[in-house]
Amino acid sequence: MRLLLVEDDPMLGAALKAGLQQDGHAVDWARSAGEARAAWLIAPELAATYDAVVLDLGLPDGSGVELVKAARARGVATPILIATARDRIADRIAGLDAGADDYMVKPIDLDELAARLRALERRVAGRAAPTIQLGRITIDPAARTITRNGMPIELTAREFALLLALARRPGAVLTRAQLAEALYGWNESIESNAVDVHVHHLRRKLGAGLIETQRGLGYRLAVPKS
Repeated sequence: MRLLLVEDDPMLGAALKAGLQQDGHAVDWARSAGEARAAWLIAPELAATYDAVVLDLGLPDGSGVELVKAARARGVATPILIATARDRIADRIAGLDAGADDYMVKPIDLDELAARLRALERRVAGRAAPTIQLGRITIDPAARTITRNGMPIELTAREFALLLALARRPGAVLTRAQLAEALYGWNESIESNAVDVHVHHLRRKLGAGLIETQRGLGYRLAVPKS
């Protein structure tokens, strides 16, 4: 997933970003409410690029709760997971009632955070099962494994992330720009043909018919026949 992390503490922010990237996510890190607004809310066309937001409440230039309210008032449906040191029941109620989808109290366990983000993803996709089935191919986002006919297939982190991005919307055409956004954060360099290279490797490992090229548009995933 492409995530927006809103956290002003430099050490915690760096640790959360590294942990989320290690779990296969592309992460943009905003260190203030102003940065978060600029990345997420000011330009409506950019809001849809984030699959979820991990949000601290105590920001140096504003309230995280107010960010949640502003997003929902604008009709932005991005799932929001609050991660904060505020552990009072009243704070939890205020955050959830403002429009957040989940609430975690610091210190944050990275494994639990990853599991909660996967649960949010399943809820948004309307998918109850923890795995994604594509014909004879099974993707396990939690274990970060993929099998074909029960046999494990080795993918790089980028290949796995790209396949997940396509698998979340099987049959839908995703542009190269959309796929690149799912793989790379703000400060990560990307070669002009990086997406095409990853697609080539996935086809070689999983079969040429799994990912279809839509000329002039991008790529889409076609569920293979059993």
